[in-house]
This record gives sequence, structure tokens and C-alpha cells, in this order.
Amino acid sequence: MNWFRKDANGKWLWPGYGENSRVLKWICERVEGIAKAQQTPIGHLPTPDALDLSGLDISASDLKQLLSVDVAGWKKEAEDIAAYYAKFGDKLPTALKQQLGDLRKRLG
Repeated sequence: MNWFRKDANGKWLWPGYGENSRVLKWICERVEGIAKAQQTPIGHLPTPDALDLSGLDISASDLKQLLSVDVAGWKKEAEDIAAYYAKFGDKLPTALKQQLGDLRKRLG
């Protein structure tokens, strides 16, 4: 999840650091098993109604963009991770290699 994304006009989609406690609240509620989430290629993300947005001026379209997964961007990220992992050769833990392979499969 990238909370530091901008829209096409260069405006921040998320209001800023001061509101990150809302995301932490969602994470805690997920741990407790009460928060809603949607399955994505990169894991569980909040559903649009799962975050406490009271008092925020955030549009539905900005929230949708914020909660979307940039598959092309994540594929590039996976390539960068693979290049970094290659530096470790046989010393790279199998679990990390497996997680990266699984991520790539989920991204398609």
C-alpha cells in the first residue's frame, strides 16, 4: 500500500501523516478480526468503508485510487527485489525466494 501517492494533478490522495493513525486503527482492527478487507495481489487492503474517514475531505474517486493496486508498478518492484536478492546467491533464504515467486504469480 502506498499512502504517498498523488493524483494526475500532483495533489496528495491521502491527507498526510497526521491521519495515519486511521490506517493504524484499521490494522489493529484487522488483528482483532473486525475490520473489513479486500484481497489483492499484494495482500489485504482496506475496503473503502473500512477506514474511519470522519472529518476528512477525501473524494470517493481519490479513495478508490488510493486503495487500488498499481500492478505494473508492483511488477517493476518485484523485478527490483529480484535483482537485489540476486546479490545474495545461495545465501538467500528459500522463504524469501518463495514469497517473491508467489507475489509474481499473483501479479500475473
